[in-house]
Amino acid sequence: MLQTETMARVRNKSVTATFGTDTARWEAVEQRDPAADGQFVYAVASTGIFCRPTCPSRRPKRDRVVFFDTTTEARRAGYRACARCNPEGDSSAARQSRLIEEACAMIRGSERMLSLADLARQAGLSESHFHRLFRRTMGVTPRGYRASLMIEKAKGSLRDGDSVAGAMFDAGFSSSSRFYEAGASRMGMTPRKLRAGGVEESIRYAVARSSLGHVLVAATPRGICEVWLGEGADSLARRLRDCYPNAAIASREPAMQQLVRAVVEQVDKPSAAVDLPLDLRGTAFQMRVWRALMDIPFGTTRTYGEIAQTIGRPKSSRAVGQACARNHVAVLVPCHRAVGADASLHGYRWGTKRKRTLLERERKTAGESRS
Repeated sequence: MLQTETMARVRNKSVTATFGTDTARWEAVEQRDPAADGQFVYAVASTGIFCRPTCPSRRPKRDRVVFFDTTTEARRAGYRACARCNPEGDSSAARQSRLIEEACAMIRGSERMLSLADLARQAGLSESHFHRLFRRTMGVTPRGYRASLMIEKAKGSLRDGDSVAGAMFDAGFSSSSRFYEAGASRMGMTPRKLRAGGVEESIRYAVARSSLGHVLVAATPRGICEVWLGEGADSLARRLRDCYPNAAIASREPAMQQLVRAVVEQVDKPSAAVDLPLDLRGTAFQMRVWRALMDIPFGTTRTYGEIAQTIGRPKSSRAVGQACARNHVAVLVPCHRAVGADASLHGYRWGTKRKRTLLERERKTAGESRS
């Protein structure tokens, strides 16, 4: 991320709160926290050099370090930029992220699977280095990323009523065996079941009342696939049947009653530890965002931009917001912890009032546990 005085002026309130003290900034330097990159720089009195928080150089002693909001301030104080971490240019993480974004664009734009050698050559990296970087950034290999694109295309065709064979070949699968193998593991159900609105899919659900309205929890044999908040039990049940019109849907099972009670408990009296089986279905990017949401410390928030940085896609804050909106497992995948650039509470599919309440309860619980 380019560090400029203009960017420093517009940094959001949440980041200011996170790195607003010298103690927090020094901790970020010690941990080389990527989220701190672009939010401040530190200078070393003994060397006359200023660096970005993630600089890989040997850490200086704390009593020799002074912090600045911008590189301009550091230069005015007589310090010069570090040649190793280049605080006035793109960070290493930003450069790597740009390379992976370019590789993803190449994969999306190609009718065939590009070879690892071609992708690595375009990025100017060795094959092994590129492969590791791509997997660390995207959470999947280049081949896995292309497979996720093909699956999403096939899912769209199936939901539009296309035949399984047509969807298979239009998406770029070369054989039915590969298509069905990918379909069963990545679609959450087989292609024929998806096309038929969940036919033969077994979905159990239960609805219970919470302090924020009714809570519906639905699950496949693999785990919880839907958690919805609403004002009426009947309307939530109808919505579930509309989403899976041909699935075998059952309610009032003892196991589901236990699950819904656990989710209601998380709504009414949130705790930091939640260990429930999940059946998440999404693209590789969405899965990375959802994992990042679950990694946000209990009782805290992150902006969409910070989440984008965390997953190595600093320019994808809008896409992060879209992935949060497509989260079907409310509370358990805590998209309520994602906030706007100005720390505003918007974009929550279950209403900003519920979002505010969830965050207030988490913060209160976190504060009580620390006292």
